[in-house]
Amino acid sequence: MLSLLKKKNEAAAQPQVPNWHPNFRNFEKLPDTKVVRTAFFINGAAIFLALALGIYFGFKEWQLRGIKLQVAEEQRKIDRDKKPSDAFAAQFKKFQAEEARTLEVDNFIKSKPLVSPLILRIGETLPPNIAIDSCDLRETGLLIRLSVRGAPETAPGYATAYLEQLRADKQLAMFDEFNFTTTPTLNPATGRMAVEFLLKLRPPAAPAAAPGGKK
Repeated sequence: MLSLLKKKNEAAAQPQVPNWHPNFRNFEKLPDTKVVRTAFFINGAAIFLALALGIYFGFKEWQLRGIKLQVAEEQRKIDRDKKPSDAFAAQFKKFQAEEARTLEVDNFIKSKPLVSPLILRIGETLPPNIAIDSCDLRETGLLIRLSVRGAPETAPGYATAYLEQLRADKQLAMFDEFNFTTTPTLNPATGRMAVEFLLKLRPPAAPAAAPGGKK
């Protein structure tokens, strides 16, 4: 009995050597047994990328089309309003030109003092030995012709003193120059010295620029 068991144990202990036989299988012609093939993932990724690019460029094209529509709408509004806008701009320029002329005339009128107050003031300041022959308000100033009583050697001094008096008069501040126009001369018909003063007006201030215009 023991010998049988020993033989069985020795047989079990011996290594199992597979029986040799030739392998005649052609692996290239055998069917693919993979459940999911590698080409499926590659094709799926390519399709997904193509769809993503198509959606992206489609969205950009839609945005560009919207922008083009907005630009076309704004251009339509510009074309619609261009003619009235040009007409308003022309009218505004015409208004600016008229306003400039009006301001110029207004400044000119304001720069010219009234003759009557000047005559009254000069009459109030006249010395006893000087008389007014005429007054002429010109564009450049006031021309005054006077007759001075006195000896030929003293009459010019009276005229000079009166001219300085006028120059210091604050009510005549619209004039900036006080000069003799000619040398005092004796009038044989009256026996008085003929004198002529020119009170030159100050230049008018520059008109303020019109809104949106130039000086």
